[in-house]
Amino acid sequence: MNQTAIPSLTEVSQLAGRIAAEMARVIEGKDRQIRTAVTVLLAEGHLLIEDVPGVGKTVLAKSLGRAISGDVKRIQFTPDLLPSDVTGVSVFNQSTREFEFKPGGIFAHIVLGDEINRASPKTQSALLEAMAEGQVSADGHTYRLAEPFMVIATQNPIEMEGTYPLPEAQRDRFMARITMGYPARQAEVAMLEHHAGGDQLSTVLPVTDAAAVAAAARAIRAVYVAPVINDYIVAIVEGTRRHPDLRLGASPRASLHLMRAARVEAALAGRDYVIPEDVRALAVEVLAHRVLPTVEAQVSRRDPETIVRAIVEATQAPNRG
Repeated sequence: MNQTAIPSLTEVSQLAGRIAAEMARVIEGKDRQIRTAVTVLLAEGHLLIEDVPGVGKTVLAKSLGRAISGDVKRIQFTPDLLPSDVTGVSVFNQSTREFEFKPGGIFAHIVLGDEINRASPKTQSALLEAMAEGQVSADGHTYRLAEPFMVIATQNPIEMEGTYPLPEAQRDRFMARITMGYPARQAEVAMLEHHAGGDQLSTVLPVTDAAAVAAAARAIRAVYVAPVINDYIVAIVEGTRRHPDLRLGASPRASLHLMRAARVEAALAGRDYVIPEDVRALAVEVLAHRVLPTVEAQVSRRDPETIVRAIVEATQAPNRG
């Protein structure tokens, strides 16, 4: 694929397939999670992975970076991490007698924010501009980030001691949230066999480059979204704002993210237009982490995923005919 030319959707689908296949070599039995990660990458979004330790959150992020031959940086979020450690800092150069900007960990194609909820809210907020606008502002200057640029943040939902829950504004920047879950028994046995030889990440080979991924993302912007599909997306999002089990519904940004993710879903299926099934396929991953259930819903153990799924099922889809 030419690095500068805009690829066809067939080429985009083939590219996504190669990336996913390479990641699957080290992540056993998690095809859905891999597909969602690739979808978010091509939709120019960011991914939140929430699960217990040791289920492959970091491996997924690193394998994606290796597969696209991109610059990968890991930021280990800790209570003493400063915002400047994330974005960068200006340092006085004695020889030139001028301040020079030293980029922080955010300057990469794939940024792995490990245990993001262990950092203070002030440090978490350092990611907001970068995730929303693809740039960093420091000392009156604006610095553009790489293309593609994707933050993959991990957090452990059960380790509450020493953690700071992500504020709503931060969660809303993530296009989708996934959980890895424990592997099936056969997949876990296969993992033991494959990892017997050492670090399996070293076996992940680049199947493309960052320029090709950026071109693929630009190609996906041309996928057609009919007005009735936009109406359908907004109807689902509005349903989260009216549902009695939710005290906070999804934002307008959620509508935009759902549309962009649905475009990728359509492209990977070989279509240049979005259908209702594309929207439904990703609605839970895109919306569930943005809503807050009421106390009554929490007591009744109605989780956001179940509520969002019910809203999608209850929302009338447009007639494809």
